[in-house]
Amino acid sequence: ERFAALALAAAMIGWGAVKGYTPDILHAHDWQAALAPAYLHYLGQGQHQPKTVLTIHNLAFQGQFPARTFARLGMPEAAYSINGVEYYGSVGYLKAGIQFANAITTVSPTYAAEICSPQGGMGLDGLLRVRGDSVSGVVNGIDMAIWDPASDPDLVRTFDAMHLDNRLANKRAVEKHFNLPESDAPLFCIVSRLTWQKGIDLVIDAIDEIVSTNTRIVVLGNGDKALEAALYAAVGKHPTHVGVHIGYDETISHLMQGGCDAILVPSRFEPCGLTQLYGLRYGCVPIVAKVGGLADTVIDANDAALTAEVATGIQFHDVSKDGLKAAINRAVRLYHQHEVWRSIQQAGMRSDVAWRRSAMQYAKLYRSLLNTSA
Repeated sequence: ERFAALALAAAMIGWGAVKGYTPDILHAHDWQAALAPAYLHYLGQGQHQPKTVLTIHNLAFQGQFPARTFARLGMPEAAYSINGVEYYGSVGYLKAGIQFANAITTVSPTYAAEICSPQGGMGLDGLLRVRGDSVSGVVNGIDMAIWDPASDPDLVRTFDAMHLDNRLANKRAVEKHFNLPESDAPLFCIVSRLTWQKGIDLVIDAIDEIVSTNTRIVVLGNGDKALEAALYAAVGKHPTHVGVHIGYDETISHLMQGGCDAILVPSRFEPCGLTQLYGLRYGCVPIVAKVGGLADTVIDANDAALTAEVATGIQFHDVSKDGLKAAINRAVRLYHQHEVWRSIQQAGMRSDVAWRRSAMQYAKLYRSLLNTSA
């Protein structure tokens, strides 16, 4: 009911409830705001109707509630139908937004395609395919002022692409924080929610083989209690190679990006992801599953990309324990080729991960909606 009220308030503002302000476009994000286009549709007859955009950040969170919820929404009875807000015998907030928004965006082009498939659509792929011409993807950006290795106050020592040796001081600080001995061996990190979606169980299953290559892993995050317990057990078993910080700490997050050699993002699905963008910016080479926004933002270090000096990380298709191990083994081999690894870091730091290009795509979408009479 709170989010229905939020959506109704947005619709009312769209109609002109605020004196002197009549918006051209209402842009809703995720299920929490997704009823707004439905309110505009069902209650807006005779009112000014702004165009609507719905951005889906993660289709897994759909805002599905019991049928009795409908009576509290203040919509006409006709709205409770397959072409309205009804969703498998319940009320679907995100489904309603997909049904009625003029344009639907996700946070990466690959994820936009994935959610239109039965494998990635999570029950909404049929409707998304019907709306296919209105579905597009725009990759997220990051705040380049906050995430700047040349001026980041959370780093022990700042650096840029031409002074990557300065990263060593941050690596030593990460080792100290996680009670690991100093070493020149590769130090990989995870900064993540600890959930099945993020593939943390794959890391846990592969941890013995990973540390056997003299690779260290440090983890910052929280989530599933069983995964937290398994990570603590890994620390007990491999105290010189595994470190865990349960919770979130912004300073430590920045320090890990600025000091670790690579960041693992083995997600089973990933709409966009931000940690790999931070990794690119900080020379912390992303090792990512080839899904969603991870596929769109990281250039795999294959032979052609390495020769052209455009490789920015490592991708793997097989999102499994074996696929992850193979990717990490490939990363370790590249890490020990100093000049090649430095080239990958520098290419990543040259990547355009700012909001400007994405903002231009949103502006283009807005203009296209305002130039459409339908």
